[in-house]
Amino acid sequence: MQVAIETTEGLERRLTIDVPAEQIDIKVEKRIQEASKTIRINGFRKGKVPLKVIKQHYGPGIRQEILGDVINHSFEEAIAKESVKPAGQPNIEIKQFEEGKPLQYTATFEVYPTIELSSLEGFQVTRQTAEVTDADVEEMLETLRDQRATFNKVERPAQMDDQVVIDFKGRKDGELFDGGSAEGHTLVLGSKNMIPGFEEGIVGMAIGEVKTIALTFPEDYHSEDLKGAETEFDITLHSVSEKVRPEIDEAFIAQFGIKGGDVESFKKDVRDNMERELALAARSKVKKQVMDKLLEDHNIDIPSALIANEVQALREQMIQQFGGAANNKNLDFKSLLPDDMFSEEAKRRVSLGLIITEVVKTNEMKPDAQKVQALIEEVAASYPNPEMIHNYYKQNPQLMASAESSALEDQVVELILAKADITDVTTNYKEIVKKDA
Repeated sequence: MQVAIETTEGLERRLTIDVPAEQIDIKVEKRIQEASKTIRINGFRKGKVPLKVIKQHYGPGIRQEILGDVINHSFEEAIAKESVKPAGQPNIEIKQFEEGKPLQYTATFEVYPTIELSSLEGFQVTRQTAEVTDADVEEMLETLRDQRATFNKVERPAQMDDQVVIDFKGRKDGELFDGGSAEGHTLVLGSKNMIPGFEEGIVGMAIGEVKTIALTFPEDYHSEDLKGAETEFDITLHSVSEKVRPEIDEAFIAQFGIKGGDVESFKKDVRDNMERELALAARSKVKKQVMDKLLEDHNIDIPSALIANEVQALREQMIQQFGGAANNKNLDFKSLLPDDMFSEEAKRRVSLGLIITEVVKTNEMKPDAQKVQALIEEVAASYPNPEMIHNYYKQNPQLMASAESSALEDQVVELILAKADITDVTTNYKEIVKKDA
């Protein structure tokens, strides 16, 4: 077999592979002999058809059948011979495939980049620390009450926290604009689901009242036509419902899967969960700083095939939030969730994956069994039946591989933190657990 390799552009490589006709003929003859045992042709008994006749009838089809096998095997031999590692499936182009002549084809693909690690020492890292206070727990309890609140209709003007039913029409330059009108719209005042000033403008309105309010759309609004636009909204208030928060009693506690629990025990469970969330968020913020620095220090070429795979993985994760593709068969997810939505995050993930893999390889690191177990326990602790989650991981090699990969990431972070310049800053629970913009 003859192999020639060339660099076309960047990470792209092209292999030109010639497979001797003899190798293909041997495979064809073997396949014909195997077929002769079962093939039926009029005028011959089963298993008694001459090989020459079978070849005349089925030779071209059999040659085509073995083409895929020949290409797969020869491609594997070729990349081993040339010591290249494809990142994704190759694009195969057949140049010649005639009886009695060598098979010739080209395989075009991208390879993984060569990464030269920069120094992993002296990273500047800020590590936030905090404690869960009694006030934090009480605020969380109020949040839980809010989440399970009900609404009772009242006959008074609207107030913040009320649920209202409204009609509204939005105008820009005196004309109605797309998406600016609705009838029978339900809205909780203070939810910040509308543009600034809209919900505040409803406060004080009486049932049946019609009011016009002037509002300016934010400069960062998602619609180009409405960014910073001066508008007016005609609002009609149909009903007002007052928020009723449940008491923290046995029935309320039971909604969290805790039967017969008293208030103090429930508060302890809430505090324990908050402390786990706090520890996880603090570690996550430190890890993000390390990862950001790794990206800053390593400008690498990324195989487009890996980015495409990661984009698809991110899209599938979001599809699950729609209830899964099986429950939304009529939706065109490719159009609803275009590649551009995920491309930046995909590039970040792929880049970090390649860099971390190089750090692991250079430092001959392996997943720490105790760290893997700790990660699984962390996940299991958020479920009512932790033991079931433990067993699920043990029986699922893919999940275990994911846990091992996460453990290795954490080990890389620890390796870098051991050489980093760390500044500890005392703050509060809310500051640490809040999502970064």
